[in-house]
Amino acid sequence: MDTGPIQAAGEEAARAAEVPEEETRAAEVSEEEARDAVPPADPRSRRRTRLKWARRTVLGLVLAVLLPLLAAETALRVNYTGDPADGTYTRNKDAIWLGHAWVDGRKHDADVEALARRLRGTGIRDLYVHSGPLEHDGTLPESDYPKARWLIAAVHRELPGIRVQAWLGDKLASESPDGLRLERAATRAAVVRSTRQILATGFEGAHFDLEPLHSGDQDYLSLLDDLHRVTRESDALLSVAAHQIDPLPAFHSFWGTTTGHPKWWSQAYFGQVARRVDQIAVMSYDTMQPLDSLYGGYVAQQTSLALEVTPDSTDLLMGLPFYHENRFGHWAHAETVTAAVRGVRLGLSRTDADRARFGVALYVDFAATEADWTAYREDWVR
Repeated sequence: MDTGPIQAAGEEAARAAEVPEEETRAAEVSEEEARDAVPPADPRSRRRTRLKWARRTVLGLVLAVLLPLLAAETALRVNYTGDPADGTYTRNKDAIWLGHAWVDGRKHDADVEALARRLRGTGIRDLYVHSGPLEHDGTLPESDYPKARWLIAAVHRELPGIRVQAWLGDKLASESPDGLRLERAATRAAVVRSTRQILATGFEGAHFDLEPLHSGDQDYLSLLDDLHRVTRESDALLSVAAHQIDPLPAFHSFWGTTTGHPKWWSQAYFGQVARRVDQIAVMSYDTMQPLDSLYGGYVAQQTSLALEVTPDSTDLLMGLPFYHENRFGHWAHAETVTAAVRGVRLGLSRTDADRARFGVALYVDFAATEADWTAYREDWVR
């Protein structure tokens, strides 16, 4: 039998089977050569790449914060432009906060006479005289205001028509375990008894400054309802120092989440408080504004926001900074009486220029300078 053709076919098949193996070896060699041709990544290069992305991330975060802030500050600067309306000066509804020295025995008749000379010819109608603070349980020792009757009589003698109110307050336990707790009914009842007690001394009003008071606090509203019944019974005024209003919607929520200190009230809550009192004085200072124009624009905005929700039956007063500390929340070179008064007049002009129950409140007598008094007289009293 002839096997030649069969043998030739087998050899051909064997050669065909060997080709993929050779090609595979060639491919493996090529891959090895390719790997050898690419050097390993430089650790320094990886670090540079990470740093580059880190810088870009930080820059993005900074811009996310700064751009809205820049826009807000620009808006405040614009808010400070323009001319106040004619006649936007004192309505003789102004007030001043006075320190504790007036009721603890450190002041005498000569001091009241000097105060009278200072206040004559101004628009000041009410004196908020520090007579506390309240104890954390809401009680008020009579030993805290031993000279109250003397002061009230002396003021009435030297300044007929000027009302003397007891300035009461305390630190609230809203951001720390230490302080007065409004959520306790017994504490609120004690505050009411303390108010009745001090009004019996002859004060013509009770002025409350409780801080830090968070927006929406219903226990505070309940306390104000109870206090107003007491002041009406005594034919006296109920007055409060109020937090600033959100410069942006719900800003107190954002600030509270990021800092733990909400600081501002919503405009709606401000209105709820204003409807429960006879006077509401906005603490329109400690604003963190670095320039007088920005501060003045901020005060103009606060004035408008407060006017929009304060009923005509309530006196609205905007606070003036009669003190000169320098810290994060308050820059003395920016928060000036001149800037504040211009801001007040601009806000009043734009919102309710003819409002009668409106004024300013001066904080505080023992830190005031001659320049503060001059600015108040020249810019607001006229």
